[in-house]
Amino acid sequence: MKYQVMYDNGPRLRVRSGQWAFTKREGYGLASLLLNQSFIHEVLTSHRNGSILIYHDGDVESKQKIFNILDGITLDDLFEAEPTQAQSSREITDDFYLKLSKMILHRFVYRIFLPIPVRNALTIFNAAEYIWKGLDSLTSFRVDVALLDGTAVTGALLQKQYKPASSMMFLLSISDALEDYTLQKAKSTLKDSLALNIDTVWVVGEDGEEKQCPAVDIDKGDKIKVHMGDVIPVDGKVIEGEGMVNEASMTGEPLAVHKRPGKTVHAGTVIEEGNLIVEVYSMNKETRLNKIIDLIENSEELKADTQSKAEKLADSIVPYSFIATALTYLITGNSSKALSVLMVDFSCAIKLTTPLSIISAMREASDNRMMIKGGKFLENYANADTIIFDKTGTLTNATPKVVEVVPMSKRYNRDEILRMAACIEEHFAHSIATAIVKQAKEEGLKHEEDHSEVEYIVAHGIVTEYDGKRVVIGSKHFLFDDEKVKATKTQEKKMDKEAAEHSVVYLAIDGKLEGLICIDDPVRDEAKYVIEELKDLGIENVIMLTGDSESGAKASAKALGITDYKSQVLPEDKSRIVEELKQDGKTVIMVGDGINDSPALAAADVSVSMKHSSDIAREVADISLLSDDLYDLVTLRKLSVGMLDKINNNYRNIVAVNGSLLVLGVLGVIPPSTSSMIHNLSTMLFGVMSTRSVLKDEDYSKGIEVEAIEVADIS
Repeated sequence: MKYQVMYDNGPRLRVRSGQWAFTKREGYGLASLLLNQSFIHEVLTSHRNGSILIYHDGDVESKQKIFNILDGITLDDLFEAEPTQAQSSREITDDFYLKLSKMILHRFVYRIFLPIPVRNALTIFNAAEYIWKGLDSLTSFRVDVALLDGTAVTGALLQKQYKPASSMMFLLSISDALEDYTLQKAKSTLKDSLALNIDTVWVVGEDGEEKQCPAVDIDKGDKIKVHMGDVIPVDGKVIEGEGMVNEASMTGEPLAVHKRPGKTVHAGTVIEEGNLIVEVYSMNKETRLNKIIDLIENSEELKADTQSKAEKLADSIVPYSFIATALTYLITGNSSKALSVLMVDFSCAIKLTTPLSIISAMREASDNRMMIKGGKFLENYANADTIIFDKTGTLTNATPKVVEVVPMSKRYNRDEILRMAACIEEHFAHSIATAIVKQAKEEGLKHEEDHSEVEYIVAHGIVTEYDGKRVVIGSKHFLFDDEKVKATKTQEKKMDKEAAEHSVVYLAIDGKLEGLICIDDPVRDEAKYVIEELKDLGIENVIMLTGDSESGAKASAKALGITDYKSQVLPEDKSRIVEELKQDGKTVIMVGDGINDSPALAAADVSVSMKHSSDIAREVADISLLSDDLYDLVTLRKLSVGMLDKINNNYRNIVAVNGSLLVLGVLGVIPPSTSSMIHNLSTMLFGVMSTRSVLKDEDYSKGIEVEAIEVADIS
């Protein structure tokens, strides 16, 4: 591919290949091709001039790899594809700005070049739509904004006030365009969060062998294998295997459902445990998930409560506008003064500024790599007074390390315990399992597959047969309460000692305790500062939930300055705790990243998933953080609170300005044309002010400052 570098600074690279280099859909395919690389985070293409904007890791090595890829692309490599969420979002924004530009251009061109009689005729023509909507409200006995708008436009035309009527309709059309844009952006984000981004699947052949194939090549009747922790990519019937499937994205129910042969599964649901072989019924756009996505197009549930309240407020003001207009006419007998009152429409400014404030905040969130599924979740985040953190992977770096291995009998030595644990745990991507496998590898403790198929019990542990013996590894609760493993008094003393200092994984063979694996997972450097700032920003209750031992939880809570924490918490307990807090009148934020956090995420008023969250956590969460900086939670709080402050300030300013115009109009100080002009100009000004950024420069750099403080403390 021939291209020219147009911009190259840090993680942002733009190249241009010129017009006709690729079509619009080929541009989507090109973006898809580049996004297969882990060091490339976002790609935007423009077929109009062959522009490719690439966001990457920002280092020299990544940049050189990108150039190598671009150099190697030929015409044969181009293929058509669907747009990414970023591309769709960009196109929605571009279309809105294009529509807005056309509206403004047409208005000024008409005013400059068209004769006054023609302009007046166009005003009457455009007024027909508003008059018709007003008549519809009148015949339906609805006293709403449409009736007020229609009456105001009609009154202005009867008074031959064509210019004020035209200005009013222009602002109303901008308000409608903004509201449509707000909903399209919210729907686009939600649809992407539900859409499946699965490139390959495991297809089971007639001979029983598994083969990895592109997801687009699947046909009805094919058999695919879906492993634990994976998203199911199709609708189908289970023909082999058993498992627990979380269907929260489909049904809203947080608890997993048992699936066995003969049961139906749906695309977008996630296997919490077990493996399933599924016969494909439907895929792609035929799945139930995609039918739900289509229904989103007609959904009004994405609006923030604030926006809905603004629309109701606008409607509730209408009767008072009519009453004020009627009283003015009855008292003064002057239709011009009455029209001055009617032309001052509070609802116009309210309807314009509220969606603008919300979409502006969502844009800022997107710029800060935070994906929000709807304005109402941003509002809930601002109003929340309680935040619950999962510990591992959220308040910690999710990179635990084995610090000690303690044999509990003479039957197995330290190395044998670690080797055996690594052999069993290597089948799972859990952070503690990774730590055990890594430690064995570093010590050169190689192992062979001496065990049968493993059974993973979520939030508890693992059961398998090793060298003909039943082996269990996991939490203390799992071994001693569920598996009824016995321990001697000497062993209990050792357990108490290690559990007081570390998080402990227990290993038993044939019902006897054989080893302890002691693990530490230090808290994130910035976590304490983040919690302090959240408290300063109005979060009254900070709670930490963890499945770890009491000693490990206590040590972490003390390091973080958290007084309210609960240890050895099961997934269903997390959900119950969230529900209890909500029943006590708390507005709850839940922050988590694992499969076992999904019930609590679904139950919270607003839920947040971290960058490296499991598939199911991202599916359930209302807000997804796309960076690994915990300080984003503080930034999000400032942004959401700032959004509501902006909306409330708009309300006060709108009432002050328009209230003054009403008084001046009634007193006859200003004519209807002046009243309308000032009203329209102030509405536009409020609209522009609503697009201003909430966050300041220091809000973006705080995470870096926290890191600098830590470095200074260490030195």
